[in-house]
Amino acid sequence: MRRLLRFLLSFILFLTTLGVYFSNRLMYMKKKDENFILNREKEAGRFDPLAFENLPKREVSISSPFGYPLKTIIAEPHDRKKYIIIAHGVTENKMNSVKYMNIFLKRGYNAVIYDHRRHGESGGKTTSYGHYEKFDLQAVVQWLKAEKGPDVQIGIHGESMGAATMLLYAGMLEDGADFYIADCPFSDFEEQLSHRLKTEMKLLPPKLFIPLADLFIRVRQRYSIKDVSPISVIENIQKPILFIHSQLDDFILPTMTEELFQRKQGPKKLYLATNGIHAQSYNENKEDYERVIDEFLDEYVGEKKVRDEAFAQADI
Repeated sequence: MRRLLRFLLSFILFLTTLGVYFSNRLMYMKKKDENFILNREKEAGRFDPLAFENLPKREVSISSPFGYPLKTIIAEPHDRKKYIIIAHGVTENKMNSVKYMNIFLKRGYNAVIYDHRRHGESGGKTTSYGHYEKFDLQAVVQWLKAEKGPDVQIGIHGESMGAATMLLYAGMLEDGADFYIADCPFSDFEEQLSHRLKTEMKLLPPKLFIPLADLFIRVRQRYSIKDVSPISVIENIQKPILFIHSQLDDFILPTMTEELFQRKQGPKKLYLATNGIHAQSYNENKEDYERVIDEFLDEYVGEKKVRDEAFAQADI
């Protein structure tokens, strides 16, 4: 009897240790150093410190519904009520969003870039891969509408986790933007975790460890991994979506974006980039990336005239 009791206690301790370990891996994923991100973008020519310094902009702190600040930069070189909000990926920060911001500044848009919870200068203690982040994105959208008025035109661009967050926001909370660009999102977080476990920890069966991690996430963070599923809500989004993914991405498989594209009803466009791994579609295919964005905006947002005016002004 004592042996059985010791065995049960040891087994419970073993499962508890694993549950804490895996939930910690999710909640506290190691972030990239801020200087590393900045230097990487500068060395690649995607961030020009002088141009950024001279850009008409201001810093604001938007309150998350969970009580922490969301550190945000509003770039406003244009006298227009047209804004793009950029949502970065996990482990990154808003400086990674500058390259996407510049695409839209050239096209006559103003821009909003911000740090997700637990990233950059924002508050928040844990990462939830879109579950709590979608409420923060809603706070940013609602702040912008309150600041600029109900007639403001808003697009949202998301990369990786930022793209998943965007789709969860639009599909679960409110379809509050005029268009969306989803760059390399996962379609379902549980499926994504299963893929990563099979790749990184081949001896650990996902069917055992994901439910264990989910149990501990439920207890510690009050949400379920199963709740983070853009594909389950994609049909609720009526506004146009441009889906982007690199064909060579082996971190989040491009089939996830293809599945989202197939499930989405109404206006949509798909671009599968030839070059680049995860979150590198723009870095490795700049001309095609921008061309596809122009085609998408022309077809679904009616942007050609405004873009031509913005380019002409930039040439003066």
